[in-house]
Amino acid sequence: MATLAPETPAFSHWSQSQDAHALDHIPGEDGWPIIGTTLELLADPIGYGEKMRAKYGNIYRNRGFGRRGVVLLGADANELVLFDRDKIFSSEQGWGPVLDLLFPRGLMLLDFDHHRIDRRALSIAFKPGPMRHYADALNRGISTRVEQWRGQEMKFYPAIKQLTLDLAADSFMGLPLGPEADQINQAFVDMVAASIGVVRKPLPFTAMGRGVAGRKFLIDYFTREAIRRREQGGGQDMFSQFATATREDGTLLPVDQVVDHMIFLMMAAHDTITSSATSLVWLLAKNPEWQDKLRAELLAVTGGEGRPLAYDDLGKVDLTEMAFKESLRLIPPVPSLPRRALKDFTFGGYRIPAGTGVGISPSSVHMDAEHWAEPKQFNPLRFTAEEVARRHKYAWVPFGGGAHMCLGLHFAYMQIKVLMAQILTRYSIEIEPGYQPQWQPWPIPKPKDGLTVRFVPL
Repeated sequence: MATLAPETPAFSHWSQSQDAHALDHIPGEDGWPIIGTTLELLADPIGYGEKMRAKYGNIYRNRGFGRRGVVLLGADANELVLFDRDKIFSSEQGWGPVLDLLFPRGLMLLDFDHHRIDRRALSIAFKPGPMRHYADALNRGISTRVEQWRGQEMKFYPAIKQLTLDLAADSFMGLPLGPEADQINQAFVDMVAASIGVVRKPLPFTAMGRGVAGRKFLIDYFTREAIRRREQGGGQDMFSQFATATREDGTLLPVDQVVDHMIFLMMAAHDTITSSATSLVWLLAKNPEWQDKLRAELLAVTGGEGRPLAYDDLGKVDLTEMAFKESLRLIPPVPSLPRRALKDFTFGGYRIPAGTGVGISPSSVHMDAEHWAEPKQFNPLRFTAEEVARRHKYAWVPFGGGAHMCLGLHFAYMQIKVLMAQILTRYSIEIEPGYQPQWQPWPIPKPKDGLTVRFVPL
């Protein structure tokens, strides 16, 4: 378990460097000159983490993306970092080296009081009234698109990615995307890819250069929209809710901050839900007996093929929710979470000084046999109320935890439940025997071949 060491002066920005030898006492590896362990980490992040844990245990040092840091593994580490009762860990300074040029001032990159104030202002978009509106929009949009998949063999990942973008435009923005849709989609693709680019400056012809250009396009687009909504009055869509949200003192959020929050939220909904939906479809295709169980539940609740899943019925599809949670365990959409220590602390018997980059790993703890019997097996019954009560609270963290628990997690549950209701009451999801696609694990998991599936009518 961790204990807090005497407080030291806090680092005020992620760009402030730490003493070069500050972590020499922590076991680990610095890798090659200049590049450190970056290439090994990018090539196989899960395999790399397993190797380092086997060699060094639940705390080790590495040097990725030009910076030394430590990785803390296990549910206790997750609780220490995510619950953060002593306000040791900065999310802003953890994500800053990776996302500062791409998603600055997104809710995930704010700390402490600033984070709390903006989170409370933005939470209005996830109250029951707006959520009912989103549920209606999701049922309409998903039903129409899923019906077009009847009898098709298709690449699921690009299809659900496009559908998710279209749904975000409807639920989040209250309007269909026009001719700029492809540019918006490409901007998000470029920004996510830039987050793990080896070259960290926005030079021409680099991933970071394309990502920064994508951000500029989105800033221009969303700034125009935010101003228009304030002038014309807001609607029930999420962007209108954000544009007219007020802080505790009654003041509106500045337009540039509304835009930053919206860009970050669209990325999260666009890419993480795409990844999560793809993971669930893949795992259900591999485990058709679970398709049958979910189908029976969804038919009983909705009353028939392709019927809407009402907002008031979302809590009745327990097996569907458990299957989604199990897919998030096996393939978490955010495999690792960075922070930076603002104070000295200890973990596993080691003193970790202020200024240290600290990483925790959902993908590691989700496969830890201490918490999960036969961890590689797909078994949604791990998430019955009895099983959850017996397990460490921080053994399952696909949505993060503590103050930074994902603000949109209930929206994600809703979208996946509606998607499953529309797919499984119509079709059987089938794959070729022996089919085993390779997955790109970082920055957000996706099947390298797009995931070939067939939607066979029942």
